[in-house]
Amino acid sequence: MSGAPIRILLVDDHPVVRSGIRAMLLDQPDFELVGEAATGEEGVAEAGRLRPDVVLMDLQLGPGMHGSDATRQITGSPPGAAAPRVLVLTTFDTDSDILAAIEAGATGYLLKDAPPDKLHAAIRSAAAGDSALAPSVASRLIGRMRAPAALTGRELEVLGLVAEGLSNRQISKRLFLSETTVKTHLVHIYAKLGVDSRTAAVAAATRRGLIRPG
Repeated sequence: MSGAPIRILLVDDHPVVRSGIRAMLLDQPDFELVGEAATGEEGVAEAGRLRPDVVLMDLQLGPGMHGSDATRQITGSPPGAAAPRVLVLTTFDTDSDILAAIEAGATGYLLKDAPPDKLHAAIRSAAAGDSALAPSVASRLIGRMRAPAALTGRELEVLGLVAEGLSNRQISKRLFLSETTVKTHLVHIYAKLGVDSRTAAVAAATRRGLIRPG
């Protein structure tokens, strides 16, 4: 970055929290806080307008857009533009929150109780394109990789219909679910099976005897 400061956008719906994070950033000479947003929608708009290097993203942002959805939009850069790196900074560390954020394109995942030096290091790692995960989050993900969780009954239903060749829309109609819910089930299935596509998920599940070959 040729000595240029790391340009940061802060997205959090609590003014007091933003004030505290702002104070932790201002004493770092290589950081520049270029903007703040209180909602996911504002965060997406400001990221597009300001083009920061790193977005600090809370997950629960009130009744509007969820932080994971905002992350997905921010990391999906337009042609010819480099997408900002998103570092999730939240109080939530459930498996579903972690998986949703990482799947949405977050570079890192840090908890708000992290000490300032850890936050500073995570921001610098994110700006450099490296992952930055809180130790508890990293161990959770590693544990999932070593001991994949079992698929739920609903996930098996979805995967069985994928194996039959149904599209997400067809599955949503068959199971009376929204397409977004079907996609979420697929994300969880991919994570549990360690795959990244519908075809690979069907193949892995068939090998494990979770579904019968068509």
